[in-house]
Amino acid sequence: MAEPIPSNTPEFTVGELAGAIKRALEEGFGYVRLRGEISGYRGPHTSGHCYFSIKDSTAKIDAVIWKGVFGRMRIKPEEGMEVVASGKITTFPGKSNYQIVVESIEPAGVGALLALLEARRKALAAEGLFDAARKRALPKLPRVIGIVTSPTGAVIRDILHRLSERFPLRVIVWPVRVQGEGSAKEVAAAIEGFNALTPGGKIPRPDLLIVARGGGSLEDLWGFNEEIVVRAAAASQIPLISAVGHETDTTLIDFAADVRAPTPTAAAEIATPLRSQMLADLAALGQRARIANAGLMERRRSDWRALARAMPSAEQLLAIPRQRLDRAEAALRGAGRTMVAERAKRLAEAFRRLARQSPLAALARSRERQAALGQRLRRAFAAGLDKRRDATLQRGLDLTRAAARGADVRRQGFERLALRFGAAGKRTQASRAEARRALDAMARRLDTAFARGLEVRRAKLASVSQIFAAVNYRSVLGRGFALVKDESGNPLRLSAEIVADQMLRLEFADGEIGARAIGGTTPAPAKAKAKRRTAGGQGSLF
Repeated sequence: MAEPIPSNTPEFTVGELAGAIKRALEEGFGYVRLRGEISGYRGPHTSGHCYFSIKDSTAKIDAVIWKGVFGRMRIKPEEGMEVVASGKITTFPGKSNYQIVVESIEPAGVGALLALLEARRKALAAEGLFDAARKRALPKLPRVIGIVTSPTGAVIRDILHRLSERFPLRVIVWPVRVQGEGSAKEVAAAIEGFNALTPGGKIPRPDLLIVARGGGSLEDLWGFNEEIVVRAAAASQIPLISAVGHETDTTLIDFAADVRAPTPTAAAEIATPLRSQMLADLAALGQRARIANAGLMERRRSDWRALARAMPSAEQLLAIPRQRLDRAEAALRGAGRTMVAERAKRLAEAFRRLARQSPLAALARSRERQAALGQRLRRAFAAGLDKRRDATLQRGLDLTRAAARGADVRRQGFERLALRFGAAGKRTQASRAEARRALDAMARRLDTAFARGLEVRRAKLASVSQIFAAVNYRSVLGRGFALVKDESGNPLRLSAEIVADQMLRLEFADGEIGARAIGGTTPAPAKAKAKRRTAGGQGSLF
């Protein structure tokens, strides 16, 4: 076996060699700017970091953007985008490869920005954000205008100056940065903030919004091409005018806005009418209205004069109605005389019929009916008394109430008869007095008879009640006795009918209780029942 050849080459571990290579790369290159095409970009990882490659026609290098740096980037990486990436070269020992830690990305020239802009425009247009059907009409005369722009630039001064010349109104400025990192978020937040204001609140909600900025390069205007700004403009419930750059400049917010103005000054002219022109138009309209009103009044006067000449005189108009009135008056007199004669005939006939209705005859007929009713009442009472002799106290009370109701009915009948007699005797004072005395006497006799009949019924009812109480077994229970029953509720009269351990029911004056027999005879229950069934005679009350 050959022995190893001695060597003075230093020995490294894998970690030491990887660290040495890492230090050599970082110290040899440090901060670099790398131009190439983004490849393999799939968006941020779940950790928030971004991993992709930058390549050209001859080579490819891995790239990484940490989460914090990615959030601050003005231009985000996209697949196939040609960029100039700035960062540090380092190695990743876990895979034994080197990579660039990107800190910023810039498009590689205007052509790349335009390609990115066109791709973004197509994507947003496919979502319908630029459809003409979504755009709203501008108010003809806004009361409040909200302006989103820089408060220190010349744009806001130009807009305010043009508004004061054309139509002075209230303006609310939301200051934002219009260029650089974070400008897109501020513009989007301003649009959403104006929309969030409450109508009629302390800070009124604008009727119209203007997003304005002066001219500049494509990079300077890039904030208005950001997706967050375009979506905020498309979602605005307040009509919005885009006035970004000069007439030749085009940004994506121009497509999402309701109206695009070529310049900020033109936006002020679009937003408001010309006050002097409105006053001139109003004066012209007023003059036309006065002329038209004067012509209308003159035509009305001519029409009235023509109508007055064509209308007949008052005498001619009233001649025929007067003749009709005279005829109606004559017909009314004849009808009145006929009606009076007819009414007099009916009144005479009523007098004759009333004379045939004598109060004395009516009184005699009522006495006969009263006697017949009394006889029927006595017979009915005698028959009812025989049938209800063994009835309970409640039935006697019902009879009393029935008798009272009958008396009330008869009294009401006599009262109605008295009213008829009184109505029939209104002709003569003597007849009315005599009828009243007869009726009073009849009423006294009726009250006396009713009182006597009621006393007789009460006495008979008391007698029946005493008899019922004497024969009622519950009065016996009230004196300290008890009624013994079997489980079926049949009374047991003899001790021989009780079997040992038989369940019993004991009824007292205030209720029932259950009991069990301790001693007793032992006859068959069936024989005892048969004995009870064959027992003859009426039996006891139990």
